[in-house]
Amino acid sequence: MLEFLTGSGLASAAGLNAYLPLLIVGLLDRYTDIIKLPHSWEWLSNPWVLGLLAGLLLIEIVADKVPVIDNVNDVIQTAIRPTSGGIVFGASAGAETTAINTPSDFFDDYAWVGVLSGVLIALAVHIAKSVLRPVINVMTVGVGAPIVSTIEDGVSAILSFVALLIPLLILFFFGGFIVLVIALLRKRKPPAQQIVYKM
Repeated sequence: MLEFLTGSGLASAAGLNAYLPLLIVGLLDRYTDIIKLPHSWEWLSNPWVLGLLAGLLLIEIVADKVPVIDNVNDVIQTAIRPTSGGIVFGASAGAETTAINTPSDFFDDYAWVGVLSGVLIALAVHIAKSVLRPVINVMTVGVGAPIVSTIEDGVSAILSFVALLIPLLILFFFGGFIVLVIALLRKRKPPAQQIVYKM
């Protein structure tokens, strides 16, 4: 159960920012005892991979802050964020963390289940972000893009750490995310047209 919550939290973070959770997991595996990746996923903490992820993260952070370019970035990220979600879910589900001392063998024997789960979770979050971002851009005349993007980056980072340290809190994130999406979609609907009859 905790392995699934950890993987789900990291995959959700990847749906907001493809590279941040991968970079956090790789750095924590390389430089701390917070996470110990399974042998097959240790390449994530390779210095070359970490450098590449840091460079890609910088590009995404900048591109996601500029109106119109952020929408193009979301189109490009439609393949990248789910892939990242699958990788980070697969890597973390069998990892030892401060919250999980003895990971389940299930995700070792059926690694594809974790990867597929991560792909689907990250894709769902990415689609929600891609649908809501243009609405926010229109409502704020583009001013909201850098603000919302910065919030998304912060949420992605916080989610990544929470997923690794206190995975049960991920349940609250999912509840809050659903409420937020419903509230924003309700605002998106145009008000019913009123018919005025002249006397």
